Amino acid sequence: MTQPGFSGTFTKEFETLLRWRRDVRHFRRDPVPAPVLDGLLATACLAPSVGLSEPWRFVRVDDPARRQAVRDDFAHCNAHALAARDGSDASDYARLKLAGLDDAPHHVAVFSDNDPTQGRGLGRGTMPQTTTWSTVMAIHTFWLAATAAGVGVGWVSIIDPARVTAMLDVAAQWELVAYLCVGYPQDPSDMPELQRRGWEHRDPERQQWINR
Repeated sequence: MTQPGFSGTFTKEFETLLRWRRDVRHFRRDPVPAPVLDGLLATACLAPSVGLSEPWRFVRVDDPARRQAVRDDFAHCNAHALAARDGSDASDYARLKLAGLDDAPHHVAVFSDNDPTQGRGLGRGTMPQTTTWSTVMAIHTFWLAATAAGVGVGWVSIIDPARVTAMLDVAAQWELVAYLCVGYPQDPSDMPELQRRGWEHRDPERQQWINR
């Protein structure tokens, strides 16, 4: 089999895709068509995984009561995070919108099976956390595919993973890796919102190799 060649035009478009893959917090409420969502999941499953274990588990959270419970947990955790800050740092934090849970038409919880039978343990003996990393790769692949389709994704990390896992009633060995808001963005941008809001900026030193 001959590996396909990728043109210079494709390379530039791929870089554009990476620049526009932003963490979205402001969503339109109209749902993403089911075939589009299913296609994003299928593309996510093209991600690499340790030992071909495919440890990711994508869970659609459609039940209104469960979605509200996640919103409540976010509000609790966010209030606790705000209380841990003071002065201008606290006021800056309070002005940020850190989740799109209210408006996003789709909630997707992504879990990692930490001990899947698939893959027969290959590559996990000395670095068992590679199952989690594989799941993160699938999330990133999902995110890129969503961006290419004009769909926004927001990663909500200000939640208690144990409480949210219990709310969703999944297998005990599954580890919550991400809770995603998914939908069409209200105001697409190629700049991170935290940068636009003045919270943080990119560090050019991160683009340099560290040599040893």
